Amino acid sequence: MSYENTLSTEGAFQRYEEVRSRFPTAEFADRSKDCSGLTDIADQFDAFLLDSFGVLNVGDRPIPGATQCIARLRDAGKRLIILTNAASYTRDDAVERYHRLGFDFNKEEVVSSRDVTIQRLAQIAPSGRWGAVATPEDCFADIDADIRHWDGDDVDALVFLSSAVLSPDLFAKLEKALRNKPIPVVVANPDLVAPRENGLSKEPGYYAHLLADRLGLLPTFYGKPFGDAFDDAAARLEGVKPERIAMVGDTLHTDILGGRAFGAKTILVREHGLFAGTDVSAFVRRSQIIPDFQCDSI
Repeated sequence: MSYENTLSTEGAFQRYEEVRSRFPTAEFADRSKDCSGLTDIADQFDAFLLDSFGVLNVGDRPIPGATQCIARLRDAGKRLIILTNAASYTRDDAVERYHRLGFDFNKEEVVSSRDVTIQRLAQIAPSGRWGAVATPEDCFADIDADIRHWDGDDVDALVFLSSAVLSPDLFAKLEKALRNKPIPVVVANPDLVAPRENGLSKEPGYYAHLLADRLGLLPTFYGKPFGDAFDDAAARLEGVKPERIAMVGDTLHTDILGGRAFGAKTILVREHGLFAGTDVSAFVRRSQIIPDFQCDSI
């Protein structure tokens, strides 16, 4: 599996700002507070929504200290949900992957944008044929729809699960197909980029917004920062008020914006994700997306 690693942090930030009118709106604190990690402020929250990439792991490598932090939060009685925009894995595969990384999350503690999307496909094309932009290894057994890998065939709707397969030729074929026959496009991963061991990969959201710009279509997005993802996560936390929930992430325009739009407090992790090695404060000032807290690592 290969990704096109051509976006810098600055390039990703600029692109997020360019498409920001398509995102939810939210109100923010006047300034962020620094903390040494999640356990430093754990008494202020009953539950944590945790992004994965840039918070728990970078690619297939766990972030040092993350498993220990999760253990301490469990010992303190905190409720934990991974809220991730990773859409290539079934929930069973995702849980197995987290276990390989050293985390002990169970299926009820993982809410992916794939799960959020699957529950809503019937609202888009109840009886249509779906084409999936997905890796060759992607399994569709968890999707209750007539769905197959898309490679230019005629379908009634499209769903983006992964961008790893989107070569320039395949993207050109996709753009041409949608220009000739506009059909619903669903994006199961709204991220523009994701931190990996060798750079920032262009994710499905990047290509979906490019199609929106060029063709005038408006894809349907499921995942952070959009509300359905937070609603589904909150349903696993029955009885916990949004203001007692903290959204922990590495990205201003998805994790922090989405968390605040939902009504949760937010914690930006600086050291391992989108803003690794940069002056985060400059991006916060420019976007005016202000996390409630900031820390280098969880």
